[in-house]
Amino acid sequence: MKRKLGVSVYPDHSDIERDREYLQQAAGHGFSRIFMSMLEVTEDKDAVVKKFKDLIGFAKGIGYEIILDVAPNIFDDLGISYDDMGFFHDLGADAIRLDVGFDGSKEAMLTYNPYGVAIELNMSNDVAYLDNILTYQANKPYLYGCHNFYPQDGTALPYEFFEKCSIRFREQGIRTAAFITSQAGNIGPWDINDGLPTLECHRYLPVVAQAKHLWASGYVDDVIIGNAYASEEELKALGEINRYQLELTLDLVEVVNPVEETIAFGQQHYRRGDITSRMARSTEVRKVFKHDPNPPHDHKIMFQRGDVVIGNDGFGKYKNELQVILEPHEDSRKNKIGSIAPEEMILLDFILPWTKFRFKKGRCD
Repeated sequence: MKRKLGVSVYPDHSDIERDREYLQQAAGHGFSRIFMSMLEVTEDKDAVVKKFKDLIGFAKGIGYEIILDVAPNIFDDLGISYDDMGFFHDLGADAIRLDVGFDGSKEAMLTYNPYGVAIELNMSNDVAYLDNILTYQANKPYLYGCHNFYPQDGTALPYEFFEKCSIRFREQGIRTAAFITSQAGNIGPWDINDGLPTLECHRYLPVVAQAKHLWASGYVDDVIIGNAYASEEELKALGEINRYQLELTLDLVEVVNPVEETIAFGQQHYRRGDITSRMARSTEVRKVFKHDPNPPHDHKIMFQRGDVVIGNDGFGKYKNELQVILEPHEDSRKNKIGSIAPEEMILLDFILPWTKFRFKKGRCD
């Protein structure tokens, strides 16, 4: 399934012109999905409809898909019903997010609405909710899943629970999404905003590390910035991520020779299938560069988890093999060329047997 980047906007708490500028800016960096909050009615129905219809129309005009988050009280305030998706179709929404659960049969029936408005479910509960809906023969292409976000520090999901919840949706082939948090944004749906991530371990990480982690997990198709407004620097950095392959930021040591740079940044790496716990080995590169000299440097040290090394001239047939260190050890036949950026150390657990990976140049010591 194609992976998307998304942003969130909160028309009830923000300036509509600023929302337009933000959406235009994000679109320029490859964003194509919007989580749009519609949680309260502070104006009459006509004014609400006009505000959202205008913003949604603008967003669709520049290529966005819009998922509208609708609180249950909105239906009474606007005099509308879950049984008629025509209201949301007229607004231009592609999907609505259900914040309330029904009996399974109703959710399944909603996926057959004549307007083609998709139904998005809350993924952040480890219960058989999805299974129940699917037993009623739901229209799967019009059924999405999206995790919650958590504005209060300390309340977001631990990774193990996120994994259990996500597996339920992934096993059924349902399109999935989760939230990351901007370190610049301060707008959300509530008056508490300590960031808006799905995972607690992401709350204070740079956005790139958060997004890479979600995609590396294999459980998430779409990554959405939960709070507004992310900085343009964050939007640009997210837009440059390789969405389909693990790409690790490598901070280099002071001395790295041209052969080592070419091996690290110019080659496709993958971990051998017959793995060892000490390091992740990329062995094909040694065959390509078997005749290239590689004199020793930064080799008489204790290598630490996250270090990246390449076999030097003293390593025989293993010369120019690249390894990502997983357990500390010493071996003077290997040159340290750098270390995985500290904020991306959480990605090491996802270099599995046969995992394809690349490196992106970070800072240099």
